[in-house]
Amino acid sequence: MDIMQLNTLAPAEGEKRTGKRVGRGIGSGFGKTCGRGHKGQKARSGGFTKIGFEGGQMPLQRRLPKVGFSSRVSIITSQVTLSEIDKLEEKEITVDVLKKHNLVTKNIKRVKVMLSGEINRAVTLTGIKATKGAKVAIEAAKGTVNE
Repeated sequence: MDIMQLNTLAPAEGEKRTGKRVGRGIGSGFGKTCGRGHKGQKARSGGFTKIGFEGGQMPLQRRLPKVGFSSRVSIITSQVTLSEIDKLEEKEITVDVLKKHNLVTKNIKRVKVMLSGEINRAVTLTGIKATKGAKVAIEAAKGTVNE
């Protein structure tokens, strides 16, 4: 088994391409104007236009309408179901209790309970919102909702 030598390291075959050599005579195909054509802004050194510039015409990114909206509140908001809450042992349910049981992630600050499944025990929701249907189901099971 050979030991790797620093002087033998080389990129894989075909990995590197040699740069185009311009301005080296007629026979090369890129002599004289070096593939830039004759005159004009793009033939000069430093001649460029801004990305997206269309010669004064309204550029595509400004012609198309702005679409959508993403609320930053949604990043810190989550939802849980009644059936998930029914599986917890605690009587008083808070956001911290939900985090402890991995029902919501650690960055969540607002939680809302959705009416999905059923609840068969009395629980107290503190600092957690509930939908109308979920609130009715929790109160029917002798529980309370303190938003």
